[in-house]
Parts: sequence; C-alpha cells; structure tokens
Amino acid sequence: MSAQQKISVITICFNNPEDLKSTCSSVDIQESTPFEHIIVNGSTTKDIELWANNSPQPHYRKFIHERDKGIADAFNKGILASSGDIIVLLNSADTFANSGVTAEVLRAFEKDPELTWTHAKYRFQRGGIWVTLGKPHNPDLIYRGMRAICHQTMFVKRKLYDTYGLYDINLKVGMDFDFLVRIRNEKFAFLDSVMVVFAPGGASVLNVRKGLDENSQSIKKHIGFSLKHYLWKMRILFLSGLLQSSFGKFLYKIKVRLKLENV
Repeated sequence: MSAQQKISVITICFNNPEDLKSTCSSVDIQESTPFEHIIVNGSTTKDIELWANNSPQPHYRKFIHERDKGIADAFNKGILASSGDIIVLLNSADTFANSGVTAEVLRAFEKDPELTWTHAKYRFQRGGIWVTLGKPHNPDLIYRGMRAICHQTMFVKRKLYDTYGLYDINLKVGMDFDFLVRIRNEKFAFLDSVMVVFAPGGASVLNVRKGLDENSQSIKKHIGFSLKHYLWKMRILFLSGLLQSSFGKFLYKIKVRLKLENV
C-alpha cells in the first residue's frame, strides 16, 4: 500500500493579522493534519511577525517574512518553499469550510492515482448575499474564465507546477486563471461539496475589468484569439456593472430567492 500523499497549504497575507488567524484556525481543525502550512507574509507592518513569534504555532506551520512583488510572486515563494505532494493556495481571510476538507481531498487522490488536481464548491458573497458556487471544470468552456472555480479549492499535484511552470508575476489579478488555462486538459475531479468560504473583497472581485483583460491575454497567449471569450467578457462587464447598482442588487436578491424556493 502506498504512503499517504502530503498536502502543503500555502497562505499569503498582507497587513491583516486577524484575517490570517481565522485562516490558520480553519487549517488547524482539519481531521487530516496538513503536512505543512507555509505562510508568506509580505506585510509592511510587524503585526503578523510579532504574532508568529510570540504565540504557540503547530509544528507544521512555517513563516516567510519578506516583501514580494505581488500576489503571483508570493504564491511562487510559497510553492518553492514547500515540499508536499499536493498544494493548495488558501489566502488569508479565506477559510476551509469544515474540518473534513483535507481528508476528503486525500481520499479522492488515493482513489484515483491518475488525478492531477481537484476542485470543489465554495461559499461567496455576491450582491451582498452569501451564495454557493462551483461547477465542474470544462476545458471546452475555458473562454468563460474561471467559470465558478476558485483557486482556494484547487488542490494541485506538485508535478503540474514542474511541468507547466509557476504563476506569471506579470499578472496582477488573473494569475490563477492563466495557470488553469495551461493545465486545462489535465485529469481532474470535481468534489461536490463546499470546501472553502471565500472572503469578500478579494483582488479579482475588486478589479473585475483588469481581471478580464488579463484573462484575455492568457487565452490569446496559450490558445489564440477567441470570439466566444470576447463576447463573454462583454457580458460579464455588463452584469458586473449592473450588480453594483441598487436595481441590480434588487434583481439578484429576487433571483436567489426564487432559486431557493425551487430547490
């Protein structure tokens, strides 16, 4: 019987110690303890470093206290410092949804040794309402961007980073989608359960236009020009703008209510 694979959890943070503590707590309650939890701290203040040095930390938690060149660079630092077989990027403020997340992921990889990555559902705030998102990855629909996939639920075999490279540090928002485009045809599994609570206010949420522009760059670079993507991008920009308005939020609340009534 093969040895159980090791999970490396990587968390990047910036001047948000209380958010980081929440993330760490969700890691620490896992029934299947991660092999390591690497925290890449690019803060300009000493709050997180002081907390790390002056409070008890589990043996698997390691800190890197140094400035970085952005989100992608911080991701890469964590990946390069890790040594687990499976890597997940759980940003500070985001949390695992329950104590059984890592155990469920390990069972999936044990069941099918050919898997190279998995992803799952997540809780997310949209239009001021908490909703559950997450659909199985479909490489034929890659033109739609992440398509209800968030990197916080993606558990990725280390060999994919060895084969396809790390995150593009030239991208400020869409580095996760760029990586997804590269691995789109690799064997994956969708785990039909909520695994992550995605904190409001992430970079991709606050910079919708920039994220879409970077997605366009990635598709053109790795696949080629896509008319479908261009039309989808226009649709998302319209809906995003609508959702920022009072009328759009009102319509979205009605949509969510009707969906719940029909479940």
